[in-house]
Parts: sequence; C-alpha cells; structure tokens
Amino acid sequence: MTDSSALDPEDRKIVTLARSARARNGVPEGAAVRDETGRTYVAGTVALDSLRLSALRTAVAMAVASGAKSLEAAALVTESETASDEDRAAVRDLGGPGTPVLVAGPDGTVRVTVTAG
Repeated sequence: MTDSSALDPEDRKIVTLARSARARNGVPEGAAVRDETGRTYVAGTVALDSLRLSALRTAVAMAVASGAKSLEAAALVTESETASDEDRAAVRDLGGPGTPVLVAGPDGTVRVTVTAG
C-alpha cells in the first residue's frame, strides 16, 4: 500500500479527480490521466449496449482526441486490485512503458503503483 499523503501533489490531484468521477457518475471505475503539458482528462466507465470501455481507456481516448502527444501519469479508482492488461496497454500506447498507473480503492487510498509496460 502506498501512503497517499506522500504522493506528489499532481498525482494526488489525478487520484482525487478519478475518485470524484466514479462517485459522481455512480460507475464501477473512475480514471484520470495527465498529459505532457499537465492537462488532465477524467472519465468513468462507459457501459452502453453498443460501446463498453473501462474508465482508464476512456480517459486515454479523451486525451488522444484532445491532441495529447504523451502521458505523464494515470490514476484508476476501482474495486480491483490492479489495472487490467488492456488498461495498461492503452496507457503504454500513449505514454510509453514507464508511465506510472496509480491504482486506488474507492476511498482514494493508493494500493499500488504499476507501470504501463
């Protein structure tokens, strides 16, 4: 478990935004990513009949659609213990294999930090 109070303020911000998206939208997961310019993109799980995307893949897609060239970090708030391989692959595609993915529980406590690689 990672001490959330010891996180860099910018990392703590994306965890907070991801947690807020999850709670506000009543979805299983919330995510936020920070691009190379410091802009953040926040998303929740998408569960339509014709489209299903995890929160993290949605946040990455939003960053790409907005012109982001790379990612500095990602945060995922979920009941799961870690980010899925598919989520890590999406972060890796835009941010590279060393991009950190902070995985937090619903209370915002960071459980683990994994890399996209």
